[in-house]
Amino acid sequence: MVNAEYAEHLREKALGLPLTPGVYIMKDKNGKVIYVGKSRKLKNRVSQYFHENDFKSAKTDAMTFFVADFDYILCDTEIEALSLENSLIKLYKPRYNIKLKDDRSYPYIKATVNSEYPEFSMTRKRDSDKAVYFGPYTGTSTVFSIISAIQKTFGLPSCKNHFPKDKGKIPNCIYQQMGCIAPCKDYVTSEQYKLAFNDALDFLNGNTKSVIENLESKMYKASETLAFEAAAKYRDRIDAITKLSEKQKVVESPDIERDIIAWQDTENIPSVCIFYIRNGRLIESELFFFDANEIFDSSALLTFTCDFYNKRDYVPKEITISHGITDEDIELLQNYLSEKSKRKVSVRIPQRGNAKKLSDLAKQNATQRAVEKYTENKKSEKSLERLAVLARLECIPERIEAFDISNYGSEHIIAGMVCFESAKPKKSDYRLFNIRTTDTQDDYASMREAFQRRISHQDTLPLPDLFLVDGGEQHLSVVLNVLDENHINVPVLGMVKDDHHKTRALIDRNGEISISHEQGVFSLIYSIQEEVHRYTVGHMTNQKRKTVKKSSLCNINGIGDAKAKMLLKQFGGLSSIKNATIEELNLGETAYGNA
Repeated sequence: MVNAEYAEHLREKALGLPLTPGVYIMKDKNGKVIYVGKSRKLKNRVSQYFHENDFKSAKTDAMTFFVADFDYILCDTEIEALSLENSLIKLYKPRYNIKLKDDRSYPYIKATVNSEYPEFSMTRKRDSDKAVYFGPYTGTSTVFSIISAIQKTFGLPSCKNHFPKDKGKIPNCIYQQMGCIAPCKDYVTSEQYKLAFNDALDFLNGNTKSVIENLESKMYKASETLAFEAAAKYRDRIDAITKLSEKQKVVESPDIERDIIAWQDTENIPSVCIFYIRNGRLIESELFFFDANEIFDSSALLTFTCDFYNKRDYVPKEITISHGITDEDIELLQNYLSEKSKRKVSVRIPQRGNAKKLSDLAKQNATQRAVEKYTENKKSEKSLERLAVLARLECIPERIEAFDISNYGSEHIIAGMVCFESAKPKKSDYRLFNIRTTDTQDDYASMREAFQRRISHQDTLPLPDLFLVDGGEQHLSVVLNVLDENHINVPVLGMVKDDHHKTRALIDRNGEISISHEQGVFSLIYSIQEEVHRYTVGHMTNQKRKTVKKSSLCNINGIGDAKAKMLLKQFGGLSSIKNATIEELNLGETAYGNA
């Protein structure tokens, strides 16, 4: 529905637009951008928004009511308009557009197949370096878990040593006892190592059957020659590979590489599910959720898909989309992705066969997970509403920031701050404060400094609806004083702990607030307390570990990082260095100088 105050002006302006490709930018009465779209014929598309008899969804209707004016930018081609729309959405972050993610690229598994001792590693970029790449995957945790599983399964080293440089330098290798083929030993040749590596490579390429047949052949030969220990190792490796392969479901013929994109906007939360088919196997899936007020239609799907592949170095040859995209948009998307990948990319809506079944399954996943997400969000909303009632807050705390102090004696004093929005962690707004104003263990002084510094950043980081501090009445008093001094009116609650270091109650200016019988509120506060504690202690521990590694040897005149690492490697540890004679240390020094 068009706001009557602006309707005539908007209709007249829209009718004056040309029938050419371009981008339109909807603004409210304050000039704020609330929606960005693109069209191959600007006049036709923009006019539709302001004609009462044109069908529009409820979300589009809500957006249109707030439009007071619009701008536009003409483009030479629709692909150019698509790229510009993507850029403007990221620039303005309009309320009614889907929120596009940042441009951080997706990770890959890199196999340096041409090295003397090839290895697997994580990378975010596909280089033209003759390496073999697998992926992309949805996150680094997936990549590292696959690499770790492959290393254990095929006996590849997981240590930080480099070969052949470190060959013969590790006297007692614990990884060898755990099943590593131990390329650090002189008697293990690069050819033997490459056999194991190539088996892992074949597995990632989907050739599980040939890998198992090869290992079975070796197992039988070892058994025939009475080498039962070697035969047992092959047997265990076959079992491990079989279990690992079961995690990757075979859904297509081995030559199929396809992304299956399915979406739904029938539930309260729009969602997209993507299946990744590589070498005929469903290797991973990924889900994306959008806010209920964001307009998710065929145009938004097109924008999302282009943005999704902009972050990836690799685009598969085939992409299927479940429904709701026109032939014209399919052609536009094909041209856009083909231009990006510099080869033909096929985009289609599957009508039958296995591709249709997988597309329906992906859509079912998108719908089911949206229902679960909506239910989870409603629970969180109720918990926030109940927290507001219990703590007598003026508004529901949509944004909550929690603080904790961690230290190692009088060193490494850190204040950690985590942020929760709508009861979910917002890690981009997490902050750390290395305490500078005190060199002793003083939680109150540390908390004071942390809040003073947090308040100083309110221009770049919005203040929350509620502050939580890890501590009782005195911690709360310190924070309230800082806020009062700076004329900041944000409520603060202390998280009072029991004997097991778990929150048992909240505390405000008027005293304790029991949450022991408030399951939703208790779970929310508990999760926030655990997260701020994990974040703060984790970073303090990392700082301590770095200092401990350096302090013992690097504090000695004449010893830097490189020499300290050499001595630790040469002698196998700090205790051996302490017990070494002058002559032995001199020999170590000589070895370092000759290296």
